[in-house]
Amino acid sequence: MKTVKKENIREYIGKASTPTEWFTVTQEQINQFADCTLDHQFIHVDEEKAKETEFGGTIAHGFLTLSMLSHFAESFAYFIDGTYMGINYGFDKIRFIAPVKVNSRIRAHATLIEIEEKKPGQFMSRTEISVEIEGQEKPALKAIWIGLQLVE
Repeated sequence: MKTVKKENIREYIGKASTPTEWFTVTQEQINQFADCTLDHQFIHVDEEKAKETEFGGTIAHGFLTLSMLSHFAESFAYFIDGTYMGINYGFDKIRFIAPVKVNSRIRAHATLIEIEEKKPGQFMSRTEISVEIEGQEKPALKAIWIGLQLVE
């Protein structure tokens, strides 16, 4: 995370952050996510049956890939100096574009596209995010993520 002064935060609008480190999506992680969400569709958890599909093996849940944004945000997020709480406010748009095959490496690209002080000490931001799959032309997903920072 990058900490910036409140009066300077708007300088970062439109600037792409450095891509995050690569993260490998494993079958163990996919299985654990399936257990947490009760989504045990074969394409995610049955390695033998999934080999017979067009994907040639298991793929991560789209929501698993989306949930990795919390991890990736540690690298790309801008936090205003004095922030005592960050709140996930939701998304304006999410598109799952390409499947993440097991053992693929993914990373996030992010650009702050808007930040507004809604009330004194409450800054709402919108960040455009793309999750890249190593060696693939199409990204796994694209999203616009809304965050709220509470600043002292």
